[in-house]
Amino acid sequence: MDIIFGRNKKEQREPVRATVTGKIPSWLQGILLRNGPGMHTVGETRYNHWFDGLALLHSFTIRDGEVYYRSKYLRSDTYNSNVEANRIVVSEFGTMAYPDPCKNIFSKAFSYLSHTIPDFTDNCLINIMRCGEDFYATTETNYIRKINPQTLETLEKVDYRKYVAVNLATSHPHYDAAGNVLNIGTSIVDKGKTKYVIFKIPATVPGAGKKGQKPLKHTEVFCSITARSLLSPSYYHSFGITENYIIFLEQPFRMDILKMATAYIRGVSWASCLAFHGEDKTYIHIIDQRTRKPMLTKFYMDPMVIFHHVNAYEEDGCLLFDVIAYGDSSLYQLFYLANLNQNFKDNSRLTSVPTLKRFAVPLHVDKNAEVGSNLIKLPSTTARALKEKDDQVYCQPELLLEGLELPRINYAHNGKWYRYVFAAEVQWSPIPTKIIKYDVLTKSSLKWGEEHCWPAEPLFVPTPGARDEDDGNSIVFMSPKERLRE
Repeated sequence: MDIIFGRNKKEQREPVRATVTGKIPSWLQGILLRNGPGMHTVGETRYNHWFDGLALLHSFTIRDGEVYYRSKYLRSDTYNSNVEANRIVVSEFGTMAYPDPCKNIFSKAFSYLSHTIPDFTDNCLINIMRCGEDFYATTETNYIRKINPQTLETLEKVDYRKYVAVNLATSHPHYDAAGNVLNIGTSIVDKGKTKYVIFKIPATVPGAGKKGQKPLKHTEVFCSITARSLLSPSYYHSFGITENYIIFLEQPFRMDILKMATAYIRGVSWASCLAFHGEDKTYIHIIDQRTRKPMLTKFYMDPMVIFHHVNAYEEDGCLLFDVIAYGDSSLYQLFYLANLNQNFKDNSRLTSVPTLKRFAVPLHVDKNAEVGSNLIKLPSTTARALKEKDDQVYCQPELLLEGLELPRINYAHNGKWYRYVFAAEVQWSPIPTKIIKYDVLTKSSLKWGEEHCWPAEPLFVPTPGARDEDDGNSIVFMSPKERLRE
């Protein structure tokens, strides 16, 4: 496992022609951008967690049936500081960095004090977000970094807090047909409240051609939801959306703010302040996009950890949403570099299996319905919503498929009825071995894999003018370095 997870990757600054297996359709042209951890050691220091590694940007330029690959490290402030010091000096979520031991006691005291309200890293290693005509590397802090999609050059640093009061934000926003960005972030103890803030960034603004007129400056708060706990907000990685509603899951995988504030002094990472509370519930917040207000009914489901929403849509007075769910937070623990060793296969079997689950929520609850009755009458799903006392509704899922992650869909069907999920098959290990196309209607699947290869996350690209949802190509890239013998 150290071959893949522990070793630093080299940049490929100049485009190199890739080996293409099969034939790329003539209509498929453009640049695919990817992002992820690439450097796990700096000098003699080493990150604790694989998700902490310094961001490495990848681009695949597809032109006339050929593919050209290049990669560059994101020149974030974090990267520059670490490389200049030749050691890890900026803390990441799973790795706490400390000042030079040669500094005097006053410098150390100031450093400890400054970490009580942490200034998070700008090591944006999770995703690429498009905002108007600009592209940004993103992570889950308040920072994003603008990049040049052609050259992978790192451009200006952007702090969300200048435009909306959030300390954390997801790397998986949604886009509407006009290109507007909808995202969600956490505002920690702002004016005595900790809130989940849904915000909207317009694709275009009046006078966009004028100097200083950027979409981010016109960010607006769409809606906010008060966290159930002032000092223990939920962790979340994505959210769902339909044509009229937004789905936010407040799960019992929570951050302890007081522990985070003292983590630096106690010599522990921020990740140690994140815990799964299996005795609690997962609360379902449904926000009406037309009124920008949450529904008053209290919907909840069993405790679980969800990183990726797949899709959601409305059907006959109900809202259906599909997610990849885990029974606990063991997946995050598995990716500590200390666990990515020769016992990795055995360790991974101890983690919860990712399962595609479908939930259904009634948009109008009959107050006269009997306690314990199922409010979902749809013939298309076995998911249930059981009415309880005090206007609460307990939602039970339909189990669709086990052993898949990194789900993608034909994005033209985002928020609408859909049929196909494209994902990585992972089974008992989080390492993808095959690409799967799952039909949620027939509950059948097609799989593709190649011996001694680990495929990357698939991306579905529809054929121009396509009528069928699955009329297109699912692109999978593998470099020779990813071809491994067992």
